[in-house]
Amino acid sequence: MATLASGPSVTVGRSGDGAPVTVTPVRDRADTTAFIRLPYAIYRDDPLWVAPLERERRAFLDPGRNPFFEVGTVQLFLARRGRTVVGRIAAVVDPRHHERDGLKCGQFGLFECVDEPAVAAALFDAAADWLGERGLSRMFGPLSFSLNDECGLLVDGYDCPPTMLMPHNPPYYPGLFEDCGFTKAKDLLSWRVPMPADGEPPTGFRRAAQRALAAPGVRVRPLDPDRFDADMAVVKDIYNDAWSQNYAATPMTDREFAHVVRGFTPILKSELVQIAEVHGEPAGFLLCLPDANQALRAARGRLTSYGVPIGLVRIARATRRIQRTRVLACGIKREHRNRGLAAAMFAQTQRAAFRLGYTETEISWVLEDNRHSNGHAKGAGGILFHTHRLYERATGRSTPQEVPPMEYTG
Repeated sequence: MATLASGPSVTVGRSGDGAPVTVTPVRDRADTTAFIRLPYAIYRDDPLWVAPLERERRAFLDPGRNPFFEVGTVQLFLARRGRTVVGRIAAVVDPRHHERDGLKCGQFGLFECVDEPAVAAALFDAAADWLGERGLSRMFGPLSFSLNDECGLLVDGYDCPPTMLMPHNPPYYPGLFEDCGFTKAKDLLSWRVPMPADGEPPTGFRRAAQRALAAPGVRVRPLDPDRFDADMAVVKDIYNDAWSQNYAATPMTDREFAHVVRGFTPILKSELVQIAEVHGEPAGFLLCLPDANQALRAARGRLTSYGVPIGLVRIARATRRIQRTRVLACGIKREHRNRGLAAAMFAQTQRAAFRLGYTETEISWVLEDNRHSNGHAKGAGGILFHTHRLYERATGRSTPQEVPPMEYTG
């Protein structure tokens, strides 16, 4: 079983004001708490940031509760100036990437940092050194901890609030990445689809959906609450099949999938999950959820304050005011592609969202070179409003001119 790693190395450098910056591995609960709470300082003045629930973040980083650790290994690092935490990063090894592509590439994620290239360089170098010690020559991210979780760095669309499970970061982050030698690997696109007044997709899109449903043996139906486990097993099997050849994707284990499902079950509405069948056999799915971020914003990161369930009350009230949904995933088995099933499932989902009172749907994320999915998003009336970027570089050390060289002291 893989676990949260702990390393002895310490990286030392100097920040822009000349004060020493120390990067150390996370070793205990106090370090983990500091790791979790750093974003509150970074985003203190950002009105669009949605504070995650601290309890959920602690569970996410716990090898005993997050099934990712059954297959992957993670090392967390903190950057400090004196006693003040000024940055964090996670270095990740997921053997499934190596098994699939034969690449000696590690991952990194959960990056947060003050606006100082020296601090960013020290963090990236700590992660790179840790990955390099494990025989990995490149690093790829940000991923937290895989494409099945939050991924990508926001590079365009800073004026729009993030939806659930989509990253949000300050505008200076891309500069820190590029100063430290990272180059673009792939862009991830997000589309916003305003709800039409009648809940119907544009004419061309609607006709494509109608043609798909008119084909012999084709049926699109909502998730059946009485067969929840069986329908979710169908979703998992199609997801792993449909995404098996996708860029940097890794299959989800049964426990990983069950863990994800438990997380979104409280907000799931069966009408927003569509399953396509061809001659009675599952062929595709579309998973759409209400945007939990609109409710989480009210909790401000905590379910309770001084023992009083203030956050729970705020979430309960805010949940009734959610207006946006997000298409979290859509998959079609390879033998059933080009049948128009995606259009048929989205049309059914949009009609259900209209009946439930939602006013907007986000389709995210879509690989920039996924011509069919981006075409469907545009055809449904989508407006491109967010771009997230995945980066890569060698695991060698950062060499931007304005960043002094770092050195080990332990």
